[in-house]
Amino acid sequence: MKTILKIQNSNSIIQKSKSFALANDSNLKSKFQNLFSSIFILFSFLSFAQVKDTTQVNQLDEVLVSAVRVTTKTPVSFSNLDKKDIKSRNLGQDIPILMNYLPSVVTTSDAGNGIGYTGIRVRGSDATRVNVTINGIPYNDSESHGTFWVNMPDFASSIESLQLQRGVGTSTNGAGAFGASLNMLTDSYSKESSGEISNSFGSFNTRKHTVKFSTGLMNDHFELAGRVSTLKSDGYIDRAFSDLKSYFLQGTYVGETTLIKALAFGGTEKTYQSWNGLEDLDKLENDRTFNTSGMYTDEFGNARFYENETDNYQQDHYQLHWSEKVSKNWSTNLAFHYTKGKGFYESYKENQKFSNYGLTPIVINGATINRTDLIRQKWLDNDFYGTTFSANYKSEKLDVIFGGGYNKYEGYHFGKIIWARYASQSELDDRYYDDSASKTDGNIFAKANFQITERVSLFGDLQLRNVHYKANSAEAGVVNDNFNFFNPKAGLNFELNTNNTLYFSYAQANREPNRTDYENGSPRPEKLNDFELGLRHATKKVKFNANVYYMAYKDQLILTGAIDDVGAPVRENSGDSYRLGLEVDATIAVLDNLFIRPNATLSTNKNKDFFFTRDGVLTALGNTNIAYSPDVIVGNAITFIPVNNFQVSFLSKFVGEQYMGNIDSEGSKLESYFVNDLNATYEIKPKSVFKAIMFSVLVNNIFDYKYISNGYFYTYDDYSNPPAITTIEGAGYYPQAGINFLAGMTLKF
Repeated sequence: MKTILKIQNSNSIIQKSKSFALANDSNLKSKFQNLFSSIFILFSFLSFAQVKDTTQVNQLDEVLVSAVRVTTKTPVSFSNLDKKDIKSRNLGQDIPILMNYLPSVVTTSDAGNGIGYTGIRVRGSDATRVNVTINGIPYNDSESHGTFWVNMPDFASSIESLQLQRGVGTSTNGAGAFGASLNMLTDSYSKESSGEISNSFGSFNTRKHTVKFSTGLMNDHFELAGRVSTLKSDGYIDRAFSDLKSYFLQGTYVGETTLIKALAFGGTEKTYQSWNGLEDLDKLENDRTFNTSGMYTDEFGNARFYENETDNYQQDHYQLHWSEKVSKNWSTNLAFHYTKGKGFYESYKENQKFSNYGLTPIVINGATINRTDLIRQKWLDNDFYGTTFSANYKSEKLDVIFGGGYNKYEGYHFGKIIWARYASQSELDDRYYDDSASKTDGNIFAKANFQITERVSLFGDLQLRNVHYKANSAEAGVVNDNFNFFNPKAGLNFELNTNNTLYFSYAQANREPNRTDYENGSPRPEKLNDFELGLRHATKKVKFNANVYYMAYKDQLILTGAIDDVGAPVRENSGDSYRLGLEVDATIAVLDNLFIRPNATLSTNKNKDFFFTRDGVLTALGNTNIAYSPDVIVGNAITFIPVNNFQVSFLSKFVGEQYMGNIDSEGSKLESYFVNDLNATYEIKPKSVFKAIMFSVLVNNIFDYKYISNGYFYTYDDYSNPPAITTIEGAGYYPQAGINFLAGMTLKF
């Protein structure tokens, strides 16, 4: 919600009455509930009417993501995590934090402990440029392109597997992938009934409670499953608490050739704002947890903190999937989805102009009052719905997928004042701006793997995508843009021998600006040409991957380093830029019970011929480093299994120094850091009552290292000594927690 809400403006351009909005919300929700019920009944009827063949389908669930997922036959760099990989560290931290040790990944946390607002960067590209899908359904917010994991707390407990494709990857639904694409598959159905209770506790008063159940396949065809979770934490940063709740419900019909799934999942979040960071270097050194959010001066001149400086949001997702094994060679998948999101953030603002909020000046004791302290709420109310579809033909030499999707977003942005020190009582709770936006996103694609010879296969992927975006903003005016993108991809896979495979691929991606890009200027769509050359080596003891990439951008919307008043990043077109790097990762079985999983990324990331206006003079800086793009990222996991059901892992992450801006200023540099975690699990399998009891412990930052994983950098012009213009620089930082722990117990029955 954070990035979306920050785009609100103070002028009302399109007026919508409250009664209309509430009626529209109620009618829309009712229509979609009826639509999903009708479609589910129809699909169930059709599935029973199918002429069943004798083909036994294994893992029909995989069809849900087959259109967007790749295998080693595809010339794409990727990593997989399955339920087993996730469960040992799934003690409350968000999905980006659980992915921290994958190649080229850097993670961030506003609250400092991996709970609440968290983020991920891949190859230096921020989360708005990582395409995320859930069962093939787009998850990125349509307007901001952001992914807000805080809206789906404990979603890791409902994930069967996930795949992170680095670079452009293959065609997918939703916003274009400019750094990576992440696709997640939710829980598969279970043949047997089961239950699970998980509880974890840890530092900063963190606790997570999860209950899961499955009926198993009733009458060999039907399953009901679900999960409810609650998660609370005070956070490492002062007052950066999180109060999160979520649910996941799933109904499944399984036939010999048919899989139908109806899902409802979502969550509510209330978090105290911690996106201001810390600019005071003395406090950064001596009071690292200090949080400026909510700080104000009362009528007696005392510094105080507003207790409800919070972010509040609810998001509910509904998905319906129908997968069919039509014949030996053909399978299909059709999905419908609807997401409802609504919420606000509340903040105390000092000394605000009446005119910025549509307030009328008042006279007190003969003096005209034009400014006041006030408490405001900025609201977002949106609906996102559509369909995705795919058909897969697979033979001995040919694997072809045809697919696409059509989705629509409708969003309303409005703000209101709930209290003011000086204001007419009749004006309070009125909307001081009321805007709307809509976006349609449609695409079709065809991709194929063709086995030319026994060792050589050819990959091709063509996508056409149309985006139409309409919005109103005081800063950007009226936006009404239409984009048509053609995204071709091709590659070769060459099996050198039974253990080694060489691949090469080329992919082009095009991408539209987001709403805040329009409000910050006149943005241009960006274009990427991605070249990848890789080697895969696999034996019984060693699996090794090496990948060289060159990503050439035109008009890349890079992070400037600056943030707005709710901590959301500001971007601008940079002309020509590139990322050149080498990724390596391996899994090595040193012994039967000792494994090492190292990975490293070495890269150079440059803006070409970059210009910057310093002290009022436009200056050519030549090639500069792209913001938030470290040249070195190294990870490692050492796992030791001394006895059955007992596992200990030592996890390490090194992130090299990086600039937070694009002008190579020393004041914008984030220092390198090296952090280590310790994770242990032990599982008991009793003979009665419980199927298993699992104990988990995670000690984060075990050496209590003081580090900063994220920050911001800004410049502004000082005109205080005319006619001289002086460029002033400033920076802020997000300190991360020292040594801290989480411990949990899971009962399975």
